[in-house]
Amino acid sequence: MTAPLIDPFHRAISYLRVSVTDRCDFRCVYCMSENMTFLPKKELLTLEELDRLCSAFVGLGVRKLRITGGEPLVRRGIMDFFRNMGRHLESGALDELTLTTNGSQLARFADDLYAAGVRRVNVSLDTLDEEKFARVTRWGRLPQVLNGIDAAQKAGLRVKINAVALKGFNEEELERITEWCAERDMDLTWIEVMPMGDMGDTDRVGQFWSLDDVRARLAQSYTVTDIPERTGGPARYVRLEETGQKIGFITPLSHNFCESCNRVRLTCLGELYMCLGQEDMADLRAPLRNHPDDDAPVEEAIRAAIGRKPEGHDFDYSRQKAEGQVSRHMSHTGG
Repeated sequence: MTAPLIDPFHRAISYLRVSVTDRCDFRCVYCMSENMTFLPKKELLTLEELDRLCSAFVGLGVRKLRITGGEPLVRRGIMDFFRNMGRHLESGALDELTLTTNGSQLARFADDLYAAGVRRVNVSLDTLDEEKFARVTRWGRLPQVLNGIDAAQKAGLRVKINAVALKGFNEEELERITEWCAERDMDLTWIEVMPMGDMGDTDRVGQFWSLDDVRARLAQSYTVTDIPERTGGPARYVRLEETGQKIGFITPLSHNFCESCNRVRLTCLGELYMCLGQEDMADLRAPLRNHPDDDAPVEEAIRAAIGRKPEGHDFDYSRQKAEGQVSRHMSHTGG
């Protein structure tokens, strides 16, 4: 069982994103409905089971592990999980252990994350306007997030800001957010909004702001240079010559990046989604719990799932409809 994980399209799977909880202390309008029904806690994998599954993936060649949610730092005992995962960094089996967070709990946990071996965190932040932040997150408080970013940088963590491009919401903040990140030596990645989950009256097509337009807007104020760097994720990067900073574009709608997809996603229920934009998944919780002392059935289930990884997703807004929409919320699969 030492052969690497290769999907049917000859892509090596080296990147696992793990949602450790579907719960969050925010209710972002493109991610969750305001009155969410969360998964029963008894159905969630324990932290020990998450450790065992993640370790199985590391044993099969996964080199990068990103912990997501919901908001991962709201899960009780989560720092024990990070500390335990750190052993794979120490052994050299894992290249990187990272985190995507809304930043609300970073002031509490930044030092502990660094001690566990985390060196980079992605903070989701779509606006620097306090009123708009409260509106887009419904429950969030911008000063709490900014304090968390301060704490993360003080702890030695490299911070990257992830911003969802939302038409009519943060268009006029493009230059402000760019300059703010440059002043703080933080990279910035823009993400197109994806059609995931039932948002009630939310207009998915109306939210969509193509990153082609974002780049064109940046080019009006800066010299934009393509750079070949790839970090193992879906982003394509440019450099702004005037500030020297790196800007990433994640474009599931305007420029499909599926040909280089090297990642799969594990939910807190033990479901393995081979593609963010498809409904097919594999149940890893059953072999995990049915064979508590034998990892072979788990590894066999992982390999069988990778053998079903599709070539790409079907997200499409070009017909002024949210084509390819999947039923689960982003918080279920992991942001």
